[in-house]
Amino acid sequence: MNSEQTKANNSALYTLITVFFFWGFIGASNGVFIPFCKIKFGLDQFQSQLIDFAFYGAYYIGALLLFIFSSMANKDILNAWGFKKGIINGLLISTFGAAFMIFAVTQGSYALILGALFVVALGFSLQQTSAQPFATSLGDIKTASNRLNLAGGINSFGTTIGPIVVSIALFGVIAGANLEEFAQKADSLDKMEILYVFVGGLFLLAAALFYFSKKLPSGKSDSTFEPASKAMKTLIAITVILVAIFGYIFSRYEDADFITRFIENKEKDYLGLYLTIATLLVTVFGLLFANVRAQKNPEGWGAMKYPQLVLGMLGIFTYVGVEVTIQSNLGELLDTAAFGNITGSALAPYISMYWGSLMIGRWAGAISVFNPTHSVRKILLIVIPYVAFGVVLYVNHLSGQDVSPLYAYAAVVAFQIAGFFLGQDKPSKTLMIFGLMGMIAMIIGLFTTGTVAIYAFMSGGLFCSIMWPAIFSLAITGLGKYTSQGSAFLVMMILGGGIIPPLQGKISDIIGIHQSYFIPVICFAYLAYYGFVVKGILKKQNIDVDDIQAEGGH
Repeated sequence: MNSEQTKANNSALYTLITVFFFWGFIGASNGVFIPFCKIKFGLDQFQSQLIDFAFYGAYYIGALLLFIFSSMANKDILNAWGFKKGIINGLLISTFGAAFMIFAVTQGSYALILGALFVVALGFSLQQTSAQPFATSLGDIKTASNRLNLAGGINSFGTTIGPIVVSIALFGVIAGANLEEFAQKADSLDKMEILYVFVGGLFLLAAALFYFSKKLPSGKSDSTFEPASKAMKTLIAITVILVAIFGYIFSRYEDADFITRFIENKEKDYLGLYLTIATLLVTVFGLLFANVRAQKNPEGWGAMKYPQLVLGMLGIFTYVGVEVTIQSNLGELLDTAAFGNITGSALAPYISMYWGSLMIGRWAGAISVFNPTHSVRKILLIVIPYVAFGVVLYVNHLSGQDVSPLYAYAAVVAFQIAGFFLGQDKPSKTLMIFGLMGMIAMIIGLFTTGTVAIYAFMSGGLFCSIMWPAIFSLAITGLGKYTSQGSAFLVMMILGGGIIPPLQGKISDIIGIHQSYFIPVICFAYLAYYGFVVKGILKKQNIDVDDIQAEGGH
């Protein structure tokens, strides 16, 4: 590759990582926006979690529609466009979503805000599906992991500052602003309008940078499209059922008498709970059913005949779900007496540190791709996490927040460092260890209160940090010609971020927000199980799981 092309590719990469930043910035800022909307619109915890359902559900719908249209055309539409054009189209959709959000907040409508978030994330879905293979194509395949980890690190930086920026947009820089008092003001959404003017402008600018960079490669792969009609029908069936259930649940909240009975009178909505549980069961058993049928007769099932993929799809579903549900419900948890009645802008440092915990882990996980010597790697595994920890504290300090309650969290980071040493850079082993650590942390949080419990729940970010690349690498191993299709199925499973948080929200409305954190315990238990069982699955296919290198990040 000549030096001119290398410079062009580097320019493309620097532009590309901006979209990774957007995903993190908008997704993490929901942690502050959710408790605000709960007060502003008089919602219960389940209703407030519909923000996550709209946002992460859009990732699933976008990836599924792309798969359906490609199946109908019998060609990979995204590959026909080129990954560069796919990113541009995704950015334009997100720009429209930002404009929609401006309209939604001027109307003061929660339903329209959900619709706007759905459109923004629909664009993100197309960007996500395009960006990771595009980053891989911008240079030598041997250095692809460097580029993907750089992008993942920028994504994590976006998740760290997103809650801070949105907190400032909503509350100003005054720490401890009273959430309820502020949310009830008539003009409390005005600053969100200004924020999304800025965000929409950045989306459009990024699209323009890609469009006018004529020297950039279009970013196409040589893979052929592999049809999977039975898999497609199964996914469509699951989608129809999920939309019907959530549509019915949402329609019930349009009934004023229902609102009075279940919110003002504090009655418990058991039917809503059962229906929300049903959405989880439909997804889990639908995928397991597909794999069982595919094992008996592979024709028409495509990548779903591989158990490592289907269980990995459930792994991505669970990982994204637990990553999002911990922070999405954190605002409600911290606003209780047992956790210090932390509310308003004072939430931002805790939400930011949770997402910053993912950045800490991803920066540490990226060390090995630069091939340091064994001794240098050991030193960096200790130093880099604390450098990242310092960055999170400093960013929060600059925003005017009191970060002193977070200093002792440095001791918790040491447990993650120990996990890296125990994992020995092996995805299955690291996934199992971090799954177990996450499960233990959530159990500690369940049985304690105050600072100990807050640290325990925030540490979920530390243990989630390496899971996307580990699960992704394990799930697509051995798929051969179905690797591209399997990757698309895995991206669909970001849906977990739209199913698990509302489920925990509904449970919290019935048994209490603190007690509802048994849901992350179950999620981490499954992730540890997948790390354990996938080794045996791949061994039966004569694949040594310890040779797999985890790449990329979400």
